[in-house]
Amino acid sequence: MNARELFDRYFGQCPLVAIIRGVTPEDAAGIGRALFDGGIRIVEVPLNSPEPFASIERIAAELGEDALIGAGTVLDPADVQRVKAAGGRIVVSPNSNPDVIRATVAAGMVSSPGIFTPSEAFAALDAGAHALKLFPAEAASPKVVKSIRAVLPKDVPLLVVGGVTPDTVGAWMGAGANGFGLGGGLYKPGQSADETLEKARAYVEAASRR
Repeated sequence: MNARELFDRYFGQCPLVAIIRGVTPEDAAGIGRALFDGGIRIVEVPLNSPEPFASIERIAAELGEDALIGAGTVLDPADVQRVKAAGGRIVVSPNSNPDVIRATVAAGMVSSPGIFTPSEAFAALDAGAHALKLFPAEAASPKVVKSIRAVLPKDVPLLVVGGVTPDTVGAWMGAGANGFGLGGGLYKPGQSADETLEKARAYVEAASRR
């Protein structure tokens, strides 16, 4: 299974990516399990979290092949191999650094860089990106998604990230978004597993109404 097929396997089950910024290794497995039980199948631990590689390792051990685990806020190509060594299989970035994208592709992992313009989108695809995330979506609108979607290859997944709530999911998807990255609306540091499960279920239900 190549990296794109790997992404499609989990994204096809649920078009949401959980961004658990600030999670600690002590809480990681429990939060990962809550997200999975809530229906989410892709989880990223941003590298500006406490001991992120330890958290990735614990979530990957907890969920195994049932979920796609990896890192977010990956800015340095050197970190790609560290993510892989921890059991991560997806690398997400807020920007479109071609060196990070190429390193991810070379490692056989899923690359999902951040873009905000068509130029950035096509540069990321030229470097080998498998999925694109529109970030920060707070500065965009469904009309922007519609315009970008019109020129992107139809098979390229476009995720909206930033300020997404269960109430706004429908408008974004109606404009052509394929899915979402969920940050503070889904998880905040110190949040309990029970609350995480409840929020995950609300987002998954909203996405299923598309």
